[in-house]
Amino acid sequence: METAGARNHTSYPKRKRDEVATNGTDNIDLALLEAVEKSQKAVEVLDLRTVKKLSLAFERRLRDNTEARLKYPDQPDRFADSEVELHEEIQKLKVLAAGPDLYPDIVKLGVISSVVDLLSHSNTDIAIDAVQLIQDLTDEDVLEDNDEPARVLVDALIENNVLDLLVQNLHRLSETDPDEMAAVYNTLATIENLIEVKPLVAELVCERTKLLKWLLGKIKVRDFDSNKQYASEILAILLQNSTVNQRRLGQMNGVDVVLQAVAMYKSKDPKSPDEAEMVENLFDSLCCLLMPLENKERFVKAEGVELMIIIMKQKKSAYGSAIRALDFAMTNYPPACERFVDVLGLKTAFAAFMGKIPLNKKNKKERYQEELEERIVSLIASLFGGILRGTRKERLLSKFVENECEKIDRLMELFLRYSDRVKVEMERLNQIELEDLEMDEEEKYNRKLESGLYTLQLIAVILGHLWCSEHSQMRARIELLLKQQKLTRQDIKNILQEYHDNIGDLDGPEEKEKTQGKIQKFISAL
Repeated sequence: METAGARNHTSYPKRKRDEVATNGTDNIDLALLEAVEKSQKAVEVLDLRTVKKLSLAFERRLRDNTEARLKYPDQPDRFADSEVELHEEIQKLKVLAAGPDLYPDIVKLGVISSVVDLLSHSNTDIAIDAVQLIQDLTDEDVLEDNDEPARVLVDALIENNVLDLLVQNLHRLSETDPDEMAAVYNTLATIENLIEVKPLVAELVCERTKLLKWLLGKIKVRDFDSNKQYASEILAILLQNSTVNQRRLGQMNGVDVVLQAVAMYKSKDPKSPDEAEMVENLFDSLCCLLMPLENKERFVKAEGVELMIIIMKQKKSAYGSAIRALDFAMTNYPPACERFVDVLGLKTAFAAFMGKIPLNKKNKKERYQEELEERIVSLIASLFGGILRGTRKERLLSKFVENECEKIDRLMELFLRYSDRVKVEMERLNQIELEDLEMDEEEKYNRKLESGLYTLQLIAVILGHLWCSEHSQMRARIELLLKQQKLTRQDIKNILQEYHDNIGDLDGPEEKEKTQGKIQKFISAL
């Protein structure tokens, strides 16, 4: 069947439409494409009558093709014409995307069931046509402001087993044929569209299909292409709000696979903005994976701590992402903190803390440097939380004494800067209240956290650890710096008290009580 060239690649998500030529899809049969577009334009008014007419024509061609294939299973030339005609009817159905308000009617007519069935059609070209049609119908721009019709459509697709059939297609599509590569991209776009309308799909697709397995296989490939980039993005989407998916992927050796994928960039930078975005997606996936405790353990066993330190030492573009991953790994997980000290990570971490970060086009941006600063503060706070005694604790504390307590100087510099930022935000919030705009205490507190209060609290926690070490030189340095800025220990205590009073119980009541007890100890000591 000579229909491959007729595939309508304009169904790519917007960000990729300009790039399809790189996938080798510029050999489209323009004459046939124009004919299809003309046939679509011929439908001037999209109403229920038109929808029924299109549906009947499509069902007729589908029936003809099915009968011809059953009658002449071993004679492709006897059913080739019916396949061309079916292809043309599928193209005409794309006009349905212009009327999302009619989606409930389309579902009632049974069209969706028939289109989904085509995903398993013996002719890959027809299956690809079906993918492109479903992607068009579920496109974000099409479904915008059409929430209810969108849900009706997505529910119908899921009820008709679209998730399993889409993923089965991923496994059978070639990664060398340009048109099939485009179909892989469209399949991933469709899955993303479905999740956008119905977030529960993120867990359903991992529970019911082998999508995670396919994604892991794709990110392991060394060569970069747009499908590897999109696979990394879908992986991050599936993991970002789902503990179930994070644990599921961890059980599939996912931590090790993602580490292998980021290891490709330990001593080299991405060659393009798209490749750089893929690397960020991989690190986003890694950080999500590091939420469950059992995956932190897998990370340490797979020498993830060592890999992140190597990436930092190489000072390539993944530098900041490696710090972020370490912070996730070490939060509430002492074994990762201990490994970090054992493999000499302190020197690398404190170089970043002192602002000695590699400069490139990306991290010259002020916001990037602020994020890095906040992340390294969080990492050091995690170290203090995870290393409670012994020689490791001594090594950590000694960092704040060396070079005439320069780390304490830096800590107090950050304390002042973030204090000022929070004060400015408080003044702004007070002004809003004066203008009679209501804002409850929880919202005010969240606004302050976003303006830098969380980092300020972590700095106060680190100062609390230093003070409780009862090291005379460190205490004297803190006192001196406070006095120079006309501040007192009470200013640190105030920050700690607010932190103490607002600790949530997301990690359970026992963890909340334990953290509050630690903060109260700092307040009492100060």
